Order: sequence, then structure tokens, then C-alpha cells
Amino acid sequence: MKKGKKLLACLSVAMMMTLTACGGGGGGEAQGGSSAGTGASGDEKTYTLRIAHLVPEEQSTHVAALKMKETIESKSNGRIKVEIYPNGALFPSDREAIEAVQLGNVEMTIPAIAPLAGFNKKFMVFDLPFLFKSHEAAYKALDGEVGQELLKDLEANGLKGLVFAENGFRHMSNNNGPITKPEDLKGLKFRTLENPVHTATFNAFGANASPFAFGELYTALQQKMYDAMECPISLYYTNKFYEVQKYLTLSGHVYAATILVANLDWYNSLPDDLKKIVDDAAVEYRDFQRQLAQQQDKEWLEKLKEGGMEVNELTPEQKDAFIKAAQAVYDQFTPEIGEELVKKAMAANE
Repeated sequence: MKKGKKLLACLSVAMMMTLTACGGGGGGEAQGGSSAGTGASGDEKTYTLRIAHLVPEEQSTHVAALKMKETIESKSNGRIKVEIYPNGALFPSDREAIEAVQLGNVEMTIPAIAPLAGFNKKFMVFDLPFLFKSHEAAYKALDGEVGQELLKDLEANGLKGLVFAENGFRHMSNNNGPITKPEDLKGLKFRTLENPVHTATFNAFGANASPFAFGELYTALQQKMYDAMECPISLYYTNKFYEVQKYLTLSGHVYAATILVANLDWYNSLPDDLKKIVDDAAVEYRDFQRQLAQQQDKEWLEKLKEGGMEVNELTPEQKDAFIKAAQAVYDQFTPEIGEELVKKAMAANE
């Protein structure tokens, strides 16, 4: 992590601790965000909604979050005040941000869903390699029975899952040369998400894979702690990974969703009318963010090429070799996830 970001994180956390100690920000009657102030009508409680996430300001997640902030504040007539902390300003990893939401230190985060597997093993289903063949199949599963079941399951973890949004299909990069077959990954020090399925997948491909916090990844690549990585196109561009990674392979090995997740006690403390405002704004956020994410992927892929990345796309035959190598991952994790859940998710491709 760069020194400036570290300083910002420290200052931001210190500020939040001070506010909490003084009864501001997260203080009040309801855990993690309601205060005893009055709303526009003069007699209604107001609530603070702090949203922490990792991605930069220009990426679709943050752009859509700004729009959601406007919607919630406007429709609630100021009864909910929204504060957004982007770019890992408060927490360097999704896991830490999710834990902070659990504890009520912030009210909401927008993580990649992969780290949620550390809180609820059912979420590993979405990390199975080559599970979804298209965006449409992913939306069908996430917005349908499978996704709604898992959102409900999060309540046992003290979390309120609102909607699934998008990081996009994930792709591989490295500094050795184009990747066209699993053997090209042999021995590469490969950074993965903080998720056992992702790590097992790249180990199955032959890499020396291990998880590492996203907020410190650029420096780790710069210092050659890792040779290779994988992430969506938007994050390659907004985090300038093209400066420290030469070869990009459009593998589409995992469709990466994000999730809008809130502290359950905070959500339950809201009056019904404010819950509906948050619920409706979350759906609007999802639809707008997905559309913008796909648009940015197209634009930013061209910019990655302009920035010096050499890009190759796997042919169907080449992808089949990776799919075959990934079968061991299904064999390992399907019993833990649940065979019925895996089958339901795969059925979205039909």
C-alpha cells in the first residue's frame, strides 16, 4: 500500500473512533448508525449510513454508489445521511470491511463475494471455475432462487444481503508470457483472492497460488513478491496493474459478483418506510452498476492495450483444457458447498 493511502486509512479510522467516542457517526440508540437527531419533519430520528469499499472513484461500483447516496438521501428527506469511503480508505481488504460491518463499525460495504466464503461456505458456489457461461446466466442465478437463498442465509452472520452487483469476468495476467494452457502457469507465484476455491483453482492449473490483500497488491507485484494475478478488466485499469503486469489472458475463468451488504442490526433499526427506500435504491444501484460495468470493460480493455499490455483470448479448445484441469476443484468443494446448490447454479446456463 502506498504511504499516502496508509496515512489516509489511519486518519479515517482515527476520525471514526473519535466520532463514535463522542456519540457521533455510529452512536445513537440503534447499533452502528442511528442518532438521536431529528429529520426534515423535526420529530423523526436520523440515521447515518457509512459505506466502505476498495475500488477507485472512477470504477462503476463507486459511481453507482454515489447515485445510490443521492437517491437514499433525497427519498428519505435527509433522514438517512450517506457517507462513502472508497479506494480502501478505511480497510485494505474486503474481509476486514465485512468484519467491520458485522461489528457495526460501518453500516455497509460492497465487497467481491469471494471473501464471504470465510463467513458462509455456501458462497463458495459462485467461485467455482467456469460456472457461468455468460452475464445473463450469472444474473439468472444471482437474482433468482439461488441468490435470494444465500442473501437470506447471511442473516445468521449478522449481515443483511441486499443485492448482487458486478465486477465482471475475471482474467489472468503475468510477466512471463502469454498464457494459453495450464502448463504456462507452472511454478508462477500467483496472487488469488482470500478464498479457498480461488486458491485451489490456480493450484490445480499448476501455479504456486496464495491469497493476498487487494489493497497492497500493486506494491507486491512491483516488488516481485508475485509473478501473476487475476481480476476483472475494470480493476486492471483503475488500479494501474498494467504498469506491473505485461501479459493479459482473457480467460473468463470466474464471473465475479459483488454484493451490497449491511449490518443487520442497523437495517432492522430502520422504520419500514426507510427500509423500503434502502431496498429500492439497492435494486436501482444493481441495475445501473451492471450496465456501467459492462460499458467500462469494453472501454478500458482498449486502454489496457494502449497502456502496453499484450492481450490474448483463450480459444474454445484452449479454455476446455482449463475446464478439464478445474474438475478437481469441483470434486473437492462440491460436498462442502452442497451438490444441490451447485446443480441449481449450473442450471442457470440452460
